[in-house]
Amino acid sequence: MNKKLAAALSGGAVLMLVLSGCSEDEGDKVTDWAKSFCDQAKPQIQKRADAHQIIISTAADSRPAEIQAADSQAFKDIADADRALAKAVESAGVPPVENGEKVQKDVIAELNSTAVAYDGLKKQVDALDPTNQQKFAEGLKDVADGLTKIEKMDQNALSNLESGELGKAMAQQPGCQKPTPSVPKTPSGSASPKAGGTATPAATPTASATTSATPKATASASAES
Repeated sequence: MNKKLAAALSGGAVLMLVLSGCSEDEGDKVTDWAKSFCDQAKPQIQKRADAHQIIISTAADSRPAEIQAADSQAFKDIADADRALAKAVESAGVPPVENGEKVQKDVIAELNSTAVAYDGLKKQVDALDPTNQQKFAEGLKDVADGLTKIEKMDQNALSNLESGELGKAMAQQPGCQKPTPSVPKTPSGSASPKAGGTATPAATPTASATTSATPKATASASAES
């Protein structure tokens, strides 16, 4: 079931798509804004990538308590990163795009709302009882379902910055490049579904992954007894 969380996070990593894949930039104002934002955003983008990898890397035979701790920390890190990204958008000033003030306000609001939603997921994970394997597996599924909804918020957060010349300029900045997670990769966790790729917004959880999590969690909890 942690794999289910990983898939939603992978899908939610649309930030990486927003900040990559465009061509040349034009205009000093556009370039300056992109550099100002991306220089501040770089550590936060890395923090998000590392948090995603923590969930993906939770070993298949991990105990429920270990899964709980990993997911809780990952959600906290993503929430903190989103708030920092909102501050970076504010610090960079009004973006040089049509209706720039509204765009800036909307992006900041979306990022902060997403951070609050991740805070909520952290609370859900923290409230799970890792000593009850069945309830833990069921609760983690609910968390993953909530994460799928938050993914849509992630997709909207920076959408107004990804088009036109500003998107192209951001794509050329080193700070806005897709990072390599610093967390070592290990076999996927028992509570996560098959990930659809590290930057695939269309990735969605699979039903089979949800059901497969139950015996894994059971075995882990039994080992603790």
